Amino acid sequence: MGSKTEAVTASTDGQAVAGVGPDDGTRGKDERNGSPEAELSRDDAFEILSNRRRRFALHHLQHNGERAELGELSEHVAAWENDSGVQEISASERKRVYTSLQQFHLPKMDDKGVVEFDDREGVVELTAAAEQMDVYLEVVEGNDVPWSQYYLGLAAVNLGLLVAATAGTYPLRLVPDAGWGLFVATTFLVSALVHTYYSRTEMRLGDSESPPEVRE
Repeated sequence: MGSKTEAVTASTDGQAVAGVGPDDGTRGKDERNGSPEAELSRDDAFEILSNRRRRFALHHLQHNGERAELGELSEHVAAWENDSGVQEISASERKRVYTSLQQFHLPKMDDKGVVEFDDREGVVELTAAAEQMDVYLEVVEGNDVPWSQYYLGLAAVNLGLLVAATAGTYPLRLVPDAGWGLFVATTFLVSALVHTYYSRTEMRLGDSESPPEVRE
């Protein structure tokens, strides 16, 4: 089962993507370069996260020290896109990613204030705005369902059981009211704990070697 933030979501490439920062997505002064206070709007965050190649780039930077050479970044992004190892990607696959990052994606993220991209040196570095973005991916594959639909289904099942018990359906009527209250509370508590675990450990950009959406 996938996981998602409880804030806002946007449908992209079959996944729900969300990015939320402190103070509703604002960032303060960047202490590294002394730039004035700037604001990363929610719309800008979603625009950046709407592209898988940019998500992969952010994941690599967040997981590997916040700074990388363009060549190194391109290799990892290309490997994830082609479901292979860095040593297995072809020169054309690497060049295609390198060119798109250099000419489009990194300049776009630089313009939004999420990274600092030095095209001359071929180096990209995260800014304070990216560090404050709390990013989760909800990956829904096969017969899996999103968490929102899971909770809706769980509520429907619990309601059906309570109605049947109230109507005196055997053997549900044998369970006391307090028992049904405990049952409903427990099912939602366990579900919420599992949801929180996956959100905080399995589905966050930058927390693992590979992005959540390419993990098996």
